Amino acid sequence: MHDIEILGNKEKGLEFIKQTEQKKFIFSLVISYTETSEIPGITMAGEHPDLIKFTGPADAEFIHYGYCRSISVIPMTPDGKPTPALLTKTALEAASIPSVVINAGSKVSPKLPFIDMGLDCGKNIGKEPALSLDDVGKAVEYGRIIGRFLGASTDCVIIGESIPGGTTTALGVLEGFGITGFVSSSMPKNPVNLKIQTVKDGLKRLRSKDPFEIISQLGDPMIPTIAGILSTASEISRVILAGGTQMAAVLAFAKSMGFDGKNTAIGTTSYVTEDNSANLVNMILQILDIPILVAKLKLAESKISGLNSYAEGFVKEGAGAGGASIGCMLKTGIDAKGLLDLTEKEYSKIT
Repeated sequence: MHDIEILGNKEKGLEFIKQTEQKKFIFSLVISYTETSEIPGITMAGEHPDLIKFTGPADAEFIHYGYCRSISVIPMTPDGKPTPALLTKTALEAASIPSVVINAGSKVSPKLPFIDMGLDCGKNIGKEPALSLDDVGKAVEYGRIIGRFLGASTDCVIIGESIPGGTTTALGVLEGFGITGFVSSSMPKNPVNLKIQTVKDGLKRLRSKDPFEIISQLGDPMIPTIAGILSTASEISRVILAGGTQMAAVLAFAKSMGFDGKNTAIGTTSYVTEDNSANLVNMILQILDIPILVAKLKLAESKISGLNSYAEGFVKEGAGAGGASIGCMLKTGIDAKGLLDLTEKEYSKIT
């Protein structure tokens, strides 16, 4: 698999690849929302501030339908760089990987069938607790139920996320757990100072090191949901946590509840692991000794500027794009060039 690089624990990474090649996969997208995303300048998700709340549902709809039902355009940055869901859709379709949407506190429900966690959206962590302790417990408990049936239905579960502003809440959770590292962003000039200030404001409220309290004060509904899914799915099948820094926050919380990293790998794009302002590999290794599988996508070779922009540092990852690409390569043997050709075809349908 020359277009999948292994960082972190190489031995475990090679074993993971061996166990999942040509096997069955299922993709789950957890969509959520945090009011932290409403802080001006903190996220680039969505073209206008009032469209940010549609990021999750629009990604879910795009992966399923190839267009969005909740809004009339596909989620793009203001100058036409498409959602990473474009990469996810291309990869899942190429490998015939089925997908399921889990609504964990999205402000807007997607117009397609989904599993509803019954959670409120997350609050702005700079001002108030993100979610109640009850909701943290519920997210974990319901996540564990979902993880059992996902794990039992396949050889490898890929879990992606779509939550605008989620890298800031991830930073909050990692800081709460004492894990240092800068967080990635959908913008080339990562608004690190703004994120750090927001997290500092949230940390002032933290009265204990109880893991559930850390999530309640500084997190978002996606983090405990995926931690719950991970804890049970990994007992029965392999799991790819498809994302960058946000999955580090998931791992930190899961570890605090006794998760030991078994059967699990991070799956992301090289645009995240090469992001100078975010040291993902070090962050993960501070938490658990698990492999990081990196999709070495060839978007820099694309003739389409919207796709080139990923390689230039815009967007980088999201909606499980890296993990879905890895799943596609593992299941079908396609290489990054083949995926690029398919992605360009998909892009031409939406522009």
